[in-house]
Amino acid sequence: MITLALSKGRIFDETLPLLAAAGIEVLEDPEKSRKLILPTNQPNVRVVLVRATDVPTYVEYGGADIGVTGKDTLIEHGGQGLYQPLDLRIAKCRVSVAVRSDFDYERAVKQGSRLKVATKYTSIAREFFATKGVHVDMVKLYGSMELAPLTGLADAIVDLVSTGNTLKANHLVEVERIMDISSLLVVNQAALKLKREPLRRIIDAFASAIPADKT
Repeated sequence: MITLALSKGRIFDETLPLLAAAGIEVLEDPEKSRKLILPTNQPNVRVVLVRATDVPTYVEYGGADIGVTGKDTLIEHGGQGLYQPLDLRIAKCRVSVAVRSDFDYERAVKQGSRLKVATKYTSIAREFFATKGVHVDMVKLYGSMELAPLTGLADAIVDLVSTGNTLKANHLVEVERIMDISSLLVVNQAALKLKREPLRRIIDAFASAIPADKT
């Protein structure tokens, strides 16, 4: 049995064409089913639905053989014990710094002010500001990041940005782009030895079906 870890939403939807290229079809819609383990048309392949942040952990510890996870999640996890054969170029977005539209970010950075930054991407944010020589106090949040600058909890946020519409709706502006994000294929290293042939077939099929990079 090959177990593939996916998270609901954009990553799941954009992985489906790659699965189809490998001859794998998920037989139930995760938005309509309450099941967390979904069967496929291949009796030896199943999909487990987990939180996006948990995909690398499931794959690392063998709860899944293979998974699809965002680069942001992988950096925060650390990527230990994971083989990372492919950038799938799906679920693209970016990690950026955003502030209230009336906050003078450039001046604060130039003056060496100590910034209070709210984010769930603490490793990415800490590394970014350290390379700029900016001192930050980190506030770890897991949701509704846009509220932090609006309520005075933080001067800035570091978060995923796709269209930027949520920032605009909350009177925030994107001031720095930290990195571009896409989703990667991750594989349990022990599974790659024990289930080499079936996993290699899936990896090769994914590789041939990766969408062309338009950026």
